[in-house]
Order: sequence, then C-alpha cells, then structure tokens
Amino acid sequence: MHNKVVYQAAKSLDALGLPVLRFNFRGTGLSEGKHDLGVGEREDVRTALDFLAAEFPKIPLLVAGFSFGCWVGLRVGCEDARVTSLIGLGAPVNNADFSYLTRCEKPKLFVHGENDQFGDAGKLKDMVALLPGENKVVIVEAADHFFVGKLDQVNRAIAAWMAERLFVQNT
Repeated sequence: MHNKVVYQAAKSLDALGLPVLRFNFRGTGLSEGKHDLGVGEREDVRTALDFLAAEFPKIPLLVAGFSFGCWVGLRVGCEDARVTSLIGLGAPVNNADFSYLTRCEKPKLFVHGENDQFGDAGKLKDMVALLPGENKVVIVEAADHFFVGKLDQVNRAIAAWMAERLFVQNT
C-alpha cells in the first residue's frame, strides 16, 4: 500500500477525479491474516471492489495493481462485471500465470520497466499481443521493476491511457 509505484498509480488516478482505494493484502503491513499465494488475496480484492461499489454506486470500477497485486487484481477485475478497465504495473510474467487474461476482453493497460527483473518486457509484449480486447503496453526505458527515477513516466502513461479511454467513451 505504501510502495512508491502503488502510491503513484493512486495519485495519477485521483488527479483524474476517480475514487481510489489502496489496501494491503492479508498478512501485509498491519493487516490481519497470512499470505495465501493469491487465493485469499483475490477475496481481498473482491471486498475492496464491494466497498467501492457501495460508496460510489454510479461509477464504473477500474482495477490497477502492481506486481503481485497486478497478478491477483487483474484476475478479479476480469471476473467482476462492475470492473470496466484494468491497469497492470510491473506484471511479474517471469513467474506468474496470466493465462486467465486470454478470456478477458476488457481494456487493459500494462506499464512495464524495460529492465524489470520479474517480468521480461519481451515476454510481456508477446503475451499482450495474444489477448482479446483493446490492450496497450507502455515500456518505460531503462526502468526496473520499481520504476526508480521513472515514476513520472508511469503517471504519464496512466493519464494518457485514461484520457484516450474517456474520449472513446464520449464519442
């Protein structure tokens, strides 16, 4: 929740006037429970979506996640009809199964570091090229998994993609 990438994504979406909720998965920080290899954490995402839907019932939901949160969050976002768009940051494609995305036609943005040690940029591009729906990949040059010194580019990628999405929806 306090990771700089997560904070930047939340800040970028908040600047666009979107309600934002950051949370820790079970067993992280001061949260209760223990790490559940993505199973229980999917329930954490569902609970967060239920909260947002109750607080903002007329606003379509978007799921954005970083690293493990990308893997877990996008899976739940694909399954939940209330979610209309997905943002994956630092997708750990080297060691996580993203095959569930092959059945997800929702628009997806992937922002990824060129030198991400947990997700080869070429592997991510190859994966996204096979996915249904509208998908965009932004590779941040010379960035690692945590986008050190490049968070402004994460912000620009999110803002530009959201602006494109809003324009498309309003025409």
